[in-house]
Amino acid sequence: MRFFALALVLLAAAPAPVHHRYLVTWAMESKTFPGDMSGHDVLAVFDIDGPGFGTLVAALPVDTRSQMAHHTNYALPPNRRLFANDFMAGQTYIFDLHDPRKPALAGTFTNAGAYQHPHSFAYLPNGHMLATYQIKGANDDTPGALAELDATGRIVRTSDASAPAEDANVRPYSLQVVPAIDRVVTTSADMFMNSSVPASHVVQVWRLSDLKLLKTIVLPKPKIYKGIAAQSADEARVLADGKTVLVKTGTCGLFRLTGLEGSDPQATYVYDFGYRNCSGVPVVAGKYWIQSSMSGHAIVSLDVSDPAHPVEADHLFVGSEAQPHWIGIEPGTGNLVITGYGSMINRILLARVNLHTGALTLDRRTIDLSSRKWPDGWTGPVIPHGTLFLSDEKR
Repeated sequence: MRFFALALVLLAAAPAPVHHRYLVTWAMESKTFPGDMSGHDVLAVFDIDGPGFGTLVAALPVDTRSQMAHHTNYALPPNRRLFANDFMAGQTYIFDLHDPRKPALAGTFTNAGAYQHPHSFAYLPNGHMLATYQIKGANDDTPGALAELDATGRIVRTSDASAPAEDANVRPYSLQVVPAIDRVVTTSADMFMNSSVPASHVVQVWRLSDLKLLKTIVLPKPKIYKGIAAQSADEARVLADGKTVLVKTGTCGLFRLTGLEGSDPQATYVYDFGYRNCSGVPVVAGKYWIQSSMSGHAIVSLDVSDPAHPVEADHLFVGSEAQPHWIGIEPGTGNLVITGYGSMINRILLARVNLHTGALTLDRRTIDLSSRKWPDGWTGPVIPHGTLFLSDEKR
C-alpha cells in the first residue's frame, strides 16, 4: 500500500504536458499568383509561442515549381500526415509532422487513374484520406471524382461525380465527411475558372461506407441578386451536432442540407452574406460559422445555433486592400489564422473569435513573408495558402 500511495504522490507531482505552438503553412516561392515557377512550393513551420513569434523553425521545399500551392487538410489529421497539393501542377505531397521542427516528406502522388487535379482532402476514421479530383482526362470538360486513398496516397477506390441530368459542369471541389450518418458532402466549383464552362449549381451527397453517389442536389435560386448566390458551391461544414451540414457558395449564399440520413436530401437557402465574392475557406467555432469575404475585405461571424435562421454576430474589417481567403482554427480554442490575397498575399494574419459571443478581434502580430532569405536559397516573396495551427507535447 505504501508503494501504491507513493506512486500516486509522484504521479500527482508530475508536471503537466506543455504544448509548444506553431503555424504550418503550405506556400510557394513566387512573385505572382498563380505562381511564376521561379521558385518552389515549400512547407514552412513558424514558432508562435514566446518571444520568438514568427521565427521560421523549418522549411521543406519540394521539387514542384511554384504554380499554385493550394489546399491542405483543413485540420491536422490524427496520424499527423498532412496532404498538400499544387493544384495547377496536379501534384500532391504528404508530410509527416510528428516533429514540427523536423517535417519529413512521406510521399507524393498525382492522378487517380483517369481523374486529375486533386483539390481537397479529408481524413477518414479508418486512417485513409478522401480526396476530390476536379476533372477526368486532361481537359476541363469532364467531371472528376471522389477518391479514397491510403496514408501513402495509393488509390483504394474512386467514384465518378458525373451527373448530366442535374449539371453537366460538376467539378468536385471540397468535401465534408459526416461519419455519424455515413455520409460525405462534396461541393462543385471550377478551379480552372474556365470562361467556357458555365458555373456549377449543385452539391453532391455520397454514402461514406461505399462512396456511392446518392444524390446531386440542385441548389434553389433565391430571389435576391437574380439567384447568383446559388452558383459555385465551394465549401461545406458540419455543425457542432455532428449531423447538420451547411454549404457556402463562392457567390456568398449559404444553404442548409436536410434529410441527409435518407435517400432524398434537400437544400434550402438560409442566408446571404451581402457580398458577391465569398470564395474562401470557413471554419466552425462552437455555434459560430466564421467566413471570409474577399470582396468585403472582412471576416464575418455568423451565429448558426438555429441553422435555418443564421444571424450575424460580428463583422471584422481587415483592410481596404485585403482579400481574406483561408481561415484555420486552433482546436479547442477561438484562435484563428488567415491567409489571402491583395495586401495580405505575403502575410499570415492571426485573429480570435469569442466562443461565447462570436465577437472577432484581430491580432496586431502578423508573419511577413514579403521578403525573406529561405534555406534553399530563395530570396523574395512567398505566398502562403493552406495554414494550420500545430503543437508538440513535451514534459
